Amino acid sequence: MEKIKKIGILTSGGDAPGMNAALRAMTNKASSEGIEVVGIIGGYSGLLNNKVKTLTPEDVSGIIGLGGTTIYTDRCLEFATEAGVQKAVQTCRELGIEALVAIGGDGTFRGATDMTIHGVPTVGVPGTIDNDITATDYTIGFDTAQNTALEMIDRMRDTCESHARVNIIEIMGRDCGELTLNVAIASGAVAAAIPEIPFDADAAVERIRKLREEGRRGMVICISEGVFTADGKKFSEVFEKRLHDELGLDTKFARLAHVQRGGQPTIRDRKTASVMGVTAIELLIEGKSDLVMCEIDGQIKPIEIRWALAADRMYKKKLKDNDLDSFTAEQIDEMEALCDRRAAEIERLYNVFESIAK
Repeated sequence: MEKIKKIGILTSGGDAPGMNAALRAMTNKASSEGIEVVGIIGGYSGLLNNKVKTLTPEDVSGIIGLGGTTIYTDRCLEFATEAGVQKAVQTCRELGIEALVAIGGDGTFRGATDMTIHGVPTVGVPGTIDNDITATDYTIGFDTAQNTALEMIDRMRDTCESHARVNIIEIMGRDCGELTLNVAIASGAVAAAIPEIPFDADAAVERIRKLREEGRRGMVICISEGVFTADGKKFSEVFEKRLHDELGLDTKFARLAHVQRGGQPTIRDRKTASVMGVTAIELLIEGKSDLVMCEIDGQIKPIEIRWALAADRMYKKKLKDNDLDSFTAEQIDEMEALCDRRAAEIERLYNVFESIAK
């Protein structure tokens, strides 16, 4: 097998702390193997518009502790078309890019498998603060995001206590409530609502009423951004109004929003990003592709992207007709077992929270 001479690296979708650590690790690993590294500027858009720059170990020497992504990111609608993919492939051919590493979430991985199908070997590295890639126990950026959210809540709690106030805090995570749930446990919240578990609003209101009658002053409630009312309203805003109107409490609503995405990555994210990045380069050197780096029971393992995407859609109940046609009965059973395990983990964690939310 002929040795790879040039590898391209891109970050796509939402940025996540640790992306730069992965970029540094991959650049240094590839360079140590005599492989030229090209940073693609602005995700898949950079491939379509031929925006790239050569990266050396010197270029990435100071980025491991930086948040965001120094090669920038984008959500490229044109790349979702066949013409867009063909244009990206042509750019790779013109620049001599023989393989790609794509850092991001599920949309990034769909692009990665499209590039592989069209003849450009690609490996994915999961970078998203939501930790919502079903095939992996952990995604780069999650630890930093939950620590950032916790720091913000700890600061707000001081004012809550001073003013006998209830803070309803909306936390990011899209359809995945793990970020909210972890922060709720760590912050001592008295209630938490996440998309995966039905929320008993009446019981929560009664709990808060009793706590106030018992003399509790400041209280924190964590609600995932992915929780909505039956008529499509943000539950976080609706619940804040209910507590104010029904219990007469001094309530304040806070949406942490994109502050959770930024900031210096924790050691957890820097280490995981570095190990995943090195492993991705090693796989490409070995001639392997169409894989995503996953952390499973503490070990970094490659999983077929197509399988990971199908399992993700299964868990999120977004499967379409024919999505599973190319998989064996055994593979589908493995997906179902994974989904059951993920659901059980969330339910167990939520039960832990409920048992200590007082």
